[in-house]
Parts: sequence; structure tokens; C-alpha cells
Amino acid sequence: MHRSLRLSVERQALIANWRWLQDRAGVPAGAAIKANGYGLGAHEAMTALARAGCRDFFVSTYAEAEELGPLAEGLSLAVLHGPQPADHAVALASVARPVLNSVEQVARWREIAPGRACDVMVDTGMNRLGLRVGETGALAGLTIDTLHSHLACADEDSPVNLRQLEAFSDLATAISAKRYSLANSAGICLGRDFSFDLVRPGLALYGGIPRSEAGGQIVQVARVEAQVVQRRTIRAGESCGYGCTFTAETDTQAAIINVGYADGYLRGFSSRGEALAGERKLPVLGRVSMDLTAVGCDSAPELKEGDWVELNYDLLSAAAASGLSQYELLTSLGSRFERRWTN
Repeated sequence: MHRSLRLSVERQALIANWRWLQDRAGVPAGAAIKANGYGLGAHEAMTALARAGCRDFFVSTYAEAEELGPLAEGLSLAVLHGPQPADHAVALASVARPVLNSVEQVARWREIAPGRACDVMVDTGMNRLGLRVGETGALAGLTIDTLHSHLACADEDSPVNLRQLEAFSDLATAISAKRYSLANSAGICLGRDFSFDLVRPGLALYGGIPRSEAGGQIVQVARVEAQVVQRRTIRAGESCGYGCTFTAETDTQAAIINVGYADGYLRGFSSRGEALAGERKLPVLGRVSMDLTAVGCDSAPELKEGDWVELNYDLLSAAAASGLSQYELLTSLGSRFERRWTN
């Protein structure tokens, strides 16, 4: 089936990012492949990283774990949100470990899977998921594979980072577990004091820059291309798009490309994003609509219907242009893209 949108994912770039993160951490690096591998393809990401030596993977729910299919020998999968009561049958049949986040989840796991290994999340300042430090007495006797916590402000130079590090270090002394894990992508950049036994990168694997320390090290993984539907001239004084927010000062050549906010190319790119024809920049003209976006193509006189342009989807610069987070840019990419893994 012909598709007018392509999302190309470079395996070697993904692997290079994982290796840099692991080297930076100085301990084994797992991989967060939740949200369908941050929108790029969870199964493909897991397969590529497993071949490179990654052994630990993380998803959010048991539904995501089930979608991955059978787990290859030697790989570990943890379900970050833990088992809800409706997940119990699936959890017991699955090789994935639950990450227990509350006293209630701990009690239910003891009842349905006595003695079976689990992971545990303890809250040290995020106030999202996890047992409070004062509730950790409920963990006595559990077989804990990995004790986790999660950094709230690792992408900033915040005093919260050191407070969480100190709190987790105390927990690692007090609670018996096979391994201890605190750092996400940004946490890895804070230094090896945050590494403990295992790090859990997500964003940086897929080309995101969580902190300046990763700049020039983490490389772009995903490239987004859209096909030209029509080339047209917007005459001087004419407008284009909803709201007529762009008015041509002179006769302007425009390419109407087959992408819009229904595909995750959101309205934040209106009059701010750009496409590329080779190295030539094609500015977005006016508002992004549901299925179509106009880009100026005076610099690309050869561009015609059926040709392809690449959207500037370098995550750092695209986030600055659109006002969206790098996470949103990746996970919003829609189902109409043909996802192609290369290398």
C-alpha cells in the first residue's frame, strides 16, 4: 500500500546512543521501550538493542508487554506501572516482572505470587508512582530484583537531584535487592554517582538531548518525510491556510505536503517549522492543518507533485521551534507513517 508519509529509524544510531549512555553511566544500561518505543517501534527497538548487548527493557503496562510477544532468552522486561487487579492472570503468566508502586500492589503480589521476584519503585521526591519512604517496611521478605526511584528534575541543575540521590542511597543501604536503579537519560548525564547498578535511558536512546552534556554525543535516530501533493503559486497579497495567517509579500512558490496535526506534526509548527529539500530550508507557511502543510519552495524550483521532503525533526531544534517537548515530538507521530528501520 502506498503511503505518503515515511518515518525512517536508523538502527545504528539507536545503538550508538545506547552505547554512549552505557559508557557514560559506567554500569549496564537498560532501555525504556514504553509508548511503542517512544513512537518508533518497541519490538524493533528491543531487537536492535538486544543484538547490541542490552538486556533490560521497560514498558509501562502489561498490555505493552504482551504486544512485544515472547521474550528472547537472557532478556529482562519490567512493567513500570505494576499489576492492576485486572492484570493478575496476565502477570502470573508473563515472564515480565512487575514494578510494585504501592502498599496495595505489594500486598496483592504477596498473595498471588508468593516468593516470586518483583521490582519495587520508591518515591524519593517525584510524588508520582512509588511507595513513600515511610512505607518501605511493607517490603520485608519480598524477593526484589531491582529497587527503583525516579528523578524529578534531572534535566535541570536543581538541588532536588542531590536530595533524591541521598535519599536513594539511604534506601539502597536499608533495603535488600539484587540491583538498584535511579537514573534516566538526564540522570546519566549528572554523573556516575547517580548510576548505581542499572540505568534506564529512554529519550536519549531515540535522539533526544536531555542535558547539554549529551549535545554532540547523542545522534538523530528518526527522520520524517512527507510527499508533495501539489505545487502552487501564492500570488502577492494572497493568503494561505486556515485563518489566513500567512500573506505573501511577493509571488511565492509553495509545496503542499501530505502531513498535518493528525500525524503528530502539530500546530506548534505553524509558521515556525521547516522542511528540507536536500540542504535547502523550506519554511512552513501559515497554519498546519489536519492533513496538509504548506511550505515555501522558492529555493527548490525542481520540487513537484510526488517528490519527498524531509521535515526538520532534529528533536532539540524542533522542540525550540514548536514549543513542544522532545518527548511529545516523538510519541505524537501517528499511524499513517510507514515506519522503516534501516541499517
